Amino acid sequence: YINIGISEPELLMRAIRLIRMEAPLYLALSASSPFIDGQATGFHSTRWTTFPKTPAYVPLFESHSHFIKWTEEKVATGVMQNVRHLWCSVRPNGDRRPYNLNRLELRICDFVSNPVMQLALVALLEARLWQLFDDPSLDPLEKSNLSATNRLEDLVALADNNEIAAAHHSLEAQLSHWQDGRTILAKNWIEEIYQQVLPYAKKLGFSCFLSPIKKIIREGNTAQKWLDQYNSSLDSRSVIKAAILEMAQQEEELEDQLCQSMVA
Repeated sequence: YINIGISEPELLMRAIRLIRMEAPLYLALSASSPFIDGQATGFHSTRWTTFPKTPAYVPLFESHSHFIKWTEEKVATGVMQNVRHLWCSVRPNGDRRPYNLNRLELRICDFVSNPVMQLALVALLEARLWQLFDDPSLDPLEKSNLSATNRLEDLVALADNNEIAAAHHSLEAQLSHWQDGRTILAKNWIEEIYQQVLPYAKKLGFSCFLSPIKKIIREGNTAQKWLDQYNSSLDSRSVIKAAILEMAQQEEELEDQLCQSMVA
């Protein structure tokens, strides 16, 4: 999970709304669970398709007070066992949820073994949030052109459908954009956001951490690479064994680089 500290409750809820709509993009970048019991499942993220989302329906919270009231109702009726029993793509978190909140928790990502790629996902998320802080009108409640009559429900349905599509096809998924409902490839949407947030990352001094995002878009995510090998006659066991060796090599190289920089 990726946690980003945001202490102001209404700012946090605005961030939750935006990232809820764009969480499928982070799944598309990180998808790495295409197998179960040695067989390809047909999904790039089998983990997310089997994730026990609870409650089954989570609204787009309009305010902190909305989140408090909704949580209290779900706990009181037994839909949630406790205040932590909210398992969804992104959620507000804090030391006394739902009352005292201090961070956004992105939960949708699959496991990412490469620390450099992990940093890239964090950098993309952080840069997007800085853009939102600078331009609050990015809030889907304001920016979306979907019909105002059923906008909240339509946005939730759109986000949920995009999650399923991203779990299935990751970067090649056909998604619906929350601003106007247009169809867009996940990788193209990520590229659009990358270009929008790059100036913020440069200004704040962490643009170097963003660059691996371009590599994932260009070369594919872990699930896509594994499935290419699997479809080229390698069995899943061989694919995973090769990935383990690659992970060990990456860790050794990173350790050497870090130790050298510390000595220097």
